[in-house]
Amino acid sequence: MPQGRRVVVTGIGAVTPLGLTMESTWQAMLEGRSAVAPITRFDSSSLPVHVACEVKGFDPSDQIDPKELRRMDLFEQYALVAARQAVAQANLHITDDLADDVGVVIGSSVGGFNTMLAQYDVLKEQGPRRINPFAIPMIMSNGAAGLVAIDLGARGPSYSPASACATSNDSIGQASELIRRGVAKVMIAGGADATVSILGMAGFDRLGALSHNNTIPCTSPRPFDKHRDGVVMGEGACVMVLEDEAFARQRGAAILAEVLGYGQTTDAFHVIAPAEGGVGAARAMRRALDNAGLQPQAIDYINAHGTATPLNDIAETQAIKAVFGDYAYRIPISSTKSMTGHMMGATGALEAAVCIYAILHGVVPSTINLTEPDPLCDLDYVPREARAHRVRYAMNNSFGFGGHNSVLIFGRYE
Repeated sequence: MPQGRRVVVTGIGAVTPLGLTMESTWQAMLEGRSAVAPITRFDSSSLPVHVACEVKGFDPSDQIDPKELRRMDLFEQYALVAARQAVAQANLHITDDLADDVGVVIGSSVGGFNTMLAQYDVLKEQGPRRINPFAIPMIMSNGAAGLVAIDLGARGPSYSPASACATSNDSIGQASELIRRGVAKVMIAGGADATVSILGMAGFDRLGALSHNNTIPCTSPRPFDKHRDGVVMGEGACVMVLEDEAFARQRGAAILAEVLGYGQTTDAFHVIAPAEGGVGAARAMRRALDNAGLQPQAIDYINAHGTATPLNDIAETQAIKAVFGDYAYRIPISSTKSMTGHMMGATGALEAAVCIYAILHGVVPSTINLTEPDPLCDLDYVPREARAHRVRYAMNNSFGFGGHNSVLIFGRYE
């Protein structure tokens, strides 16, 4: 077991393409719903890709003052709503006596992408004096962490990791370490992104990362499938409340799960492609297992990074085999990106929450579009339908551009 205090999860909030809460998102996952649909936020006719996983029906005006909303980028709105949900579920009241011991670690892969684009247009067309005075706080990637800390009155450590698609896994891992070391009693941790924009879509497409399946959108993305052709862009936020176990018990909190292990490595290989054989990812998984004090055979479920890109799915499969050996064939593994798309800096936290829900409910979600497995991806990827399965320990993999690898392990609280 890791040294120091035990760290537990007491609340989870989410705003996703599948639902506006974690409960509705989880239910949609169990039903195998796809959030992929034609883009409505902007005119995509100039792009070769016309589909994405947008958050639908999101209206925070009944929760956030309209004046404040105008000063927030969409990713910050997602983060604030998800954080409030998590704190409400945790039944956490941040009093003045507690505030110094409550921190916030909420990351974003790019920050206020939409605001940056909109304000650049204002600059070109109307000049610098028409720029929104709050443009910089809306653009900066630490904006969500700052706003959540202000909103909740959390005066402990607060910052924002940025490790591409591994961002919010790192947020949770680093926040848990702060509690373990006694720096804080409570940490509000996760990630948020709103990258469904014409620049985001065009940029990822030029990298060759996006699926071009515009004809039947709900059949993409196809993680681990022979016919996979790339990522579908997603967005949203997921935030959880982490606590010192002794403090959570003292205040009578309902404990959802325990954070047991965290492993972090860098490929130092290529800015986009994973290291050959998935060696960096494998090292991160081993470090998480060592940190948790667990043998590989203890893991009952893996939520895969599973982006549906040709290289990443093969590398992750190779990494899992390297760490788990023959036991790799006995572990249920799923990529919930097959339903949510890739939520970028928010994706790790949501998939961590999926691990916790799998532990709580004894069900693992499916990889919905997996119909013809790639021969090089030959593990049990829970194709098409959710499966009843007892989960005591679950692993969450998140790997990001730049070679960032982040792995978390959660366990049933005992």
